[in-house]
Amino acid sequence: MLHNVILIIHVLVAVGVIGLVLIQQGKGADAGAAFGGGASSTVFGSQGSGSFLTRATGILATIFFITSLSLAYLSTQKIKPTSVVDTVIEQKADVTAATDKPVKSTSDVPLSD
Repeated sequence: MLHNVILIIHVLVAVGVIGLVLIQQGKGADAGAAFGGGASSTVFGSQGSGSFLTRATGILATIFFITSLSLAYLSTQKIKPTSVVDTVIEQKADVTAATDKPVKSTSDVPLSD
């Protein structure tokens, strides 16, 4: 459950970072504003949207990094590494315990639970 919540937040933050990066102006756009590019009539004021968008991108990038680490940690905790041989031995032991007879061939081992 927690894994799914973090995954949803991770995807939303990733989309947010992509959107904020695409909205930002390049460094060359400031030269045009110096010669009367009309930057004083923007929504974010005469300074422009640079500091707000940069700060928002930094915050979302930090959240993205934290959720990435959280998802990596949770994925390693869920999976217990086992070999195929160990799985077959466990299944044979379960069948032997249920029937009280030794298993002589692998065809007696059920393929699924």
